[in-house]
Amino acid sequence: MTQLHPWLNNSCYTKPLAPACKHCADGSKMVILITGLCKASCYYCPLSNKKSGKDLIYADEWQLKDEDDIDVLIEESRLINATGAGITGGDPLHVWKRTKRYISLLKETFGPDYHIHLYTAGIENTDTIDELIEAGLDEIRFHPPPHQWDKIGQTPLANVIQHLKEHYTIEVAFEVPSIPETKESLKALITWAEEHHVDWINLNELEFSEHNEDALYKTGFRPKDDLSAAVKGSEELAVELIEELSKKNLRVGLHYCSVSFKDGIQLKERLKRRAYNVATEYQIITDEGTLLFGIIETTDPQTLYQHLITTYDIDSDLLCLNTEHNRVEIAGWILEDILEELSTHGHQCFLIETYPTADHLEVERIPLPDDD
Repeated sequence: MTQLHPWLNNSCYTKPLAPACKHCADGSKMVILITGLCKASCYYCPLSNKKSGKDLIYADEWQLKDEDDIDVLIEESRLINATGAGITGGDPLHVWKRTKRYISLLKETFGPDYHIHLYTAGIENTDTIDELIEAGLDEIRFHPPPHQWDKIGQTPLANVIQHLKEHYTIEVAFEVPSIPETKESLKALITWAEEHHVDWINLNELEFSEHNEDALYKTGFRPKDDLSAAVKGSEELAVELIEELSKKNLRVGLHYCSVSFKDGIQLKERLKRRAYNVATEYQIITDEGTLLFGIIETTDPQTLYQHLITTYDIDSDLLCLNTEHNRVEIAGWILEDILEELSTHGHQCFLIETYPTADHLEVERIPLPDDD
């Protein structure tokens, strides 16, 4: 009997577990959105409105100016001490030449052990997968639409997978959402995968996003609770299915990936890795991998910056002039010590928490003095 292994944040799996999933759990996979273009048009696609349907490129949260802005790829990978990359979209096969170029670049820069996997609907340019493998692709995850799950053997994708298994050692997987009321279709997909030597299947918890929420609500789905973006019943189906099939001693690995795994493990661990490489002396790294520091907003940040250094003899490593946002950034513990004078002169002071990412997403802002 195949053993079911409980994993992080309600995820679970049966062996073998994909190497890419292990990298993700460590936060060491750089996520490359290689394009927002895709011909599949899945109603449940969680890609943001900002990126969906647009030919944009991101290395994690860092947007490339164009496809030749390859220094960003290399730098972001180094900043998170990446051990690999996941190429997603949209559909990477829609821009397969760009995808091939990036695979080659990353392998040449970081070596053959740098693990690269990609996601594709597998409905266009599948004849180019051979070239991606030759460039260094390690794993491919196919995302067939739900109406194909119970007849996957009758689709062109079946021939593609058979070709890959016969001619290459590349890891082949299915990655699909766990959609409530699709148990029999998913069982059929897993059965076919077992019979045709697919390496593993990832069942993702279905989730709401700004892009898909209208479609999901119209389909009848609801959030599982007030705090989660996950769809009610998605986790239950995936776990039930894996528990049932684990008793059949399957060769194919099954993995259920929860929304909380992606947010609470994969993202958090990646943030921590980046934070340790980008945090300044005046920024505190929190347990969540965010950065905590003080800011003073003013119409003349240059004058205030010089005043703070000369008046309080503050080490230049403990504050920073940010002219873009008209503010001085400063260690929170120092800001609290000089808060009274700053408030007297009408400066607005805050403790803020941001992501250590290229977009510096602000998570929280606490006014000082804090009346609470």
